[in-house]
Amino acid sequence: MGASNYTYAEVTATQQSADWIASHNRLVEYLDGTPESWNGITIRHLLTHSSGMPAWRPLYAETATREQALALVDTTPLLRQPGDTFVYSDLGAIVLTQAVEAITGERLDAYLDHSVFQPLRMTSTRYLPPPAWRDRIAPTERSQDGTIIRGTVHDENAWKLGGVSGHAGLFSTAPDLARFAQWLMTAWRRDSGQVRAFTKRQGIPAGSSRALGWDTPSENSSAGTKLGAQAFGHTGFTGTSIWIDPERDVFIILLTNRVNPTRENNRIGRVRPRVADLAVDALTPPR
Repeated sequence: MGASNYTYAEVTATQQSADWIASHNRLVEYLDGTPESWNGITIRHLLTHSSGMPAWRPLYAETATREQALALVDTTPLLRQPGDTFVYSDLGAIVLTQAVEAITGERLDAYLDHSVFQPLRMTSTRYLPPPAWRDRIAPTERSQDGTIIRGTVHDENAWKLGGVSGHAGLFSTAPDLARFAQWLMTAWRRDSGQVRAFTKRQGIPAGSSRALGWDTPSENSSAGTKLGAQAFGHTGFTGTSIWIDPERDVFIILLTNRVNPTRENNRIGRVRPRVADLAVDALTPPR
């Protein structure tokens, strides 16, 4: 699908407020009371998953409230020195959420709604979807009491955090994600410094495929084998993925509920790259 002609105001709606993200600013400039070992963590480390934080811990079982969960995250010891190793970290995304909220003075869902979703007319994208949306939402995993989760966040830690977090909990649709992908391609083509900075490999740590928040194609990745070097994308635990190739004018959105009825189903790992390759083949004119 091709990029639509969004207005410049729409394309740049969030860039000025996001300038701090592309910097090397230290996390402790935004959060108080963190361990001394965190002093070397930068926002860039969090976005490239090289902060040294663990990948995960069961906050939902270790704490009783959102406040307790955040306090536990914010005192979690590092496993490695910042910048040394790539470890995809939900905890790092939760810390980044707190940094965004400290800077903007708003909860993450409110900030994204007026800064991104409303300007792009993504009317079916939000945290905490209302009950009226339930019939439009795919069911996910069977919970411990035997009921199927539907219309509430699947991730247990995000549930403990009230359903709003940087690592999980956002609901959307293919049409809304198409608008988001088109916006990004438009901005990339207009040489937006922010979008190109976010989608370019950072080399932190050396050899990592990670951009700022995004991933880039690499061997055996969900991007398949046919997207270009400028492509960028991401996956979701419940079976989703989005890949965008601005040079080829292509984006690929895959929305599945692979965790239904159980997260033990890992076959999505073979499906994602195959779908990406088939999509590129289908959109490539025959020679």
